[in-house]
Parts: sequence; C-alpha cells; structure tokens
Amino acid sequence: MFDVGFSELMVIGLVALVVIGPEKLPRVARTIGHLLGRMQRHVAEVKADISREIQLDEMRRLQSQVVESAREVESSIREQAREFEESMRPVAAEVESAVATSVSEVTAPQVEQLSELAPVQVAKAEAATETPLVESTAEEPTHNDSQLDLFGQPAAGDLTRR
Repeated sequence: MFDVGFSELMVIGLVALVVIGPEKLPRVARTIGHLLGRMQRHVAEVKADISREIQLDEMRRLQSQVVESAREVESSIREQAREFEESMRPVAAEVESAVATSVSEVTAPQVEQLSELAPVQVAKAEAATETPLVESTAEEPTHNDSQLDLFGQPAAGDLTRR
C-alpha cells in the first residue's frame, strides 16, 4: 500500500523523537500500535463480511437454478406419465372386456355342477378347469451374477464379513 523504506522510517522516528520527546515517545508508539491493530482487525472483518455476502448471493443464485431445473424435471415426468396413461387406456379397455367376456362364459349348468360336488371335489374341479386369462410367452429372465438381486436370497459368496 505505502512504499516506505527503512531509511524513511528512520527519518520519521528521529522527527518523532525531537517533536514528542523521549519520555512520551513509548506511550505514543504503543497507542499508535493499538490503533493500527484495531484498523487491521476492522478491515479483516469487512473483507470477511463482503466474502460472506458474495457466497450467499452465489448460493441463492444456485438455489434458484436448482429449483427451476427441479420444476422442469417434474413437469417433464408429469407429461410423460400423462402420455403413458393415455396410451395405456386402449389396452386397459381390452383387458377389461376380455375379463368381462371370460366371466360371462361361465354358464349356469357349470355352476350347478360345482354346487353339487363336495368341497374337496369343487377345488379339484376348479383347478382342472381353470385356464389362465393371459398366457405367458416371455422367457424366464437370465441370472447375471454381476447384478445385485434385491428381492431374492443372496448367494453364499455375496456376503462379506467385516
């Protein structure tokens, strides 16, 4: 800040010694030192306050960006869910109509035959005549040892002890 060399400090010291006197010079030097210390602390506090304000402003700006991006993601997810729901309505209508027709196919004579049988025979007859509404044509999923199975039993080698 100030470009003061050693020789300039010597001149200032000699002038202070002559003007103030040797008795009062130590007390004046001590007072000047205290005032300079207070000034340095005050400048450091002001710098810290300014730094905190800048960081707070950056955090507010970042928070507003995060909130805005979260709103965009939410609206995108809602739009995709709405589109999926609309595309699944025809499929749901087909399934409901298939269930309604399969339920109406049960005729009164079949119900009467079941009511005449004993309870054990009813269960066996229902199991024998039961047909699945939707046949599964999908293949069984293959097991990959590198993937974590969250719903199955862990393999013996998967558990590690601490």
